[in-house]
Amino acid sequence: MLKAHGLAGEVVVDLWSPITERLAPGSVLETDGGRLVVQRSRPHQGRHLVFFEGVTDRHGAEALRGTALRAVATEVDGVIFVHELLGAEVVDTAGAVLGVVEAVEANPASDLLVLDGGRLVPLRFVVEHTSGARIIVDIPDGLFD
Repeated sequence: MLKAHGLAGEVVVDLWSPITERLAPGSVLETDGGRLVVQRSRPHQGRHLVFFEGVTDRHGAEALRGTALRAVATEVDGVIFVHELLGAEVVDTAGAVLGVVEAVEANPASDLLVLDGGRLVPLRFVVEHTSGARIIVDIPDGLFD
C-alpha cells in the first residue's frame, strides 16, 4: 500500500496483478501483520482506492503505509507469474542448460529472465515451463554470441 487517501480510512493500492477481483468486497489479503478484508474498492488514476474492514480513519490508513499485500495464487490461462519463474533452471530446446532464473526484469518489448551469470533471455522465447523447476526456451541462433 502506498499511502492514505482522504480522511475516512481509504488507502491507495498499487495492484501488481491482472486479477482486479482480488480487490472485490469480501476478498481477504494477507500481510505480515495479519489479514485485511476488502470492504470496497475502486480504480483511480492507474491504481486502486480501497477501504478495509476496521480501518475507519486517516490514522488507521497511514498505519498501513508500505504494507505488502498478498493473495492466494490463482491459475490464469496464458499467464505466467514471476514467482513461477524464480529459481527455475532454463534450458534451450536442445537441452543445453543456460542458467537459473534469479530475477525478471521489466522491458518494453518483452520482460527478461535474468539468469545467474548475467545472461538475459526475453520471456517471449519461453515455450514450456514447470513452476519453479524448469523453463524451456526457443532462442534464436546467436543470441548469446
